[in-house]
Amino acid sequence: MSDGAVLHVKGRVLAGPDDVRDELWVVGGRVSYDRPAGSRDVRTVTGWALPGLVDAHCHVGLDAHGPVDAETAEKQALTDRDAGTLLVRDAGSPSDTRWIDDRADLPKIIRAGRHIARTRRYIRNYAWEIEPDDLVAHVAQEARRGDGWVKLVGDWIDRDLGDLAPCWPREAVAAAIAEAHRLGARVTAHCFAESSLRDLVESGIDCIEHATGLSEELIPLFAERGVAIVPTLVNIATFPGLAEGGEKKFPRWSAHMRRLHERRYDTVRGAYDAGIPVYVGTDAGGSLAHGLVAEEVAELVAAGIPPLAALSATTWGARAWLGRPGLEEGAPADLVVYEADPRADVRVLAAPRRVVLNGRIIE
Repeated sequence: MSDGAVLHVKGRVLAGPDDVRDELWVVGGRVSYDRPAGSRDVRTVTGWALPGLVDAHCHVGLDAHGPVDAETAEKQALTDRDAGTLLVRDAGSPSDTRWIDDRADLPKIIRAGRHIARTRRYIRNYAWEIEPDDLVAHVAQEARRGDGWVKLVGDWIDRDLGDLAPCWPREAVAAAIAEAHRLGARVTAHCFAESSLRDLVESGIDCIEHATGLSEELIPLFAERGVAIVPTLVNIATFPGLAEGGEKKFPRWSAHMRRLHERRYDTVRGAYDAGIPVYVGTDAGGSLAHGLVAEEVAELVAAGIPPLAALSATTWGARAWLGRPGLEEGAPADLVVYEADPRADVRVLAAPRRVVLNGRIIE
């Protein structure tokens, strides 16, 4: 498409869960529902259109060993884009990916700065590894570096205990979350187990990643406080393999990981039924490949979340939660077009017909 071209999307435009239009126009890279007058250079795309998908837990610039070079980060971002993911919440990365903001052909990124972990209590080369006395200062630092989010490592294996355990004393995490909020940032935390959740939620945290330890006892607290979860079920699927690998050295941890995996669908469905906000995230960029957003949506449906709600968790609802527009009048034209209705079968998301980013069709 030339810079002056107009894009006409016809068929069904899913502007919201209850807002279905027959068409939209893309003029000057932005969404319009009014037919432009006098346009001669018009390209038409037909199908079922959704706002660009959201991966709310993704790591661009990171692989299993730590930070990657710009060429590798670009490939990660392109893989996500071609899968229809046009908005990423980067839930912790040691790489500087600000250069991506200057690329109109790459997904938009909302960064949470670098992970903040307890000393020797996380994956090597990923996080700032500090002690509790330094937590507030590092949270302030990452709040200023990020795009309105900070990422803590809430729990990890304690080798002396031989199992998952909280990383931070309650007083330290409460002070750190308060500081992030004072600076205008929201806070999320990696949490697999049960034991760190109450302290984090009662200290004012905004979101929990993975949330496999969310119990019937804790669900009402999450719902009351409006704390969101991003279950990353495609990542939780790796737990049995992790447990097998750690069986000899950490049998207690391995058994715990298996229990968390076995109840993962019940955990997510219980959270949804209680009104806890649930969003799509893949945890791509560590040991997982990029471009798995469709698989994660399908996993939410497998857990018992209704298809329309699972779609919202990666489109309308996720964008509203992150403060980014969808297909509103005048919004940047970031959308994905499919052959069939994704509301009828979310597996349609795995095969985008057309990806439109900043008003331009990705060829």
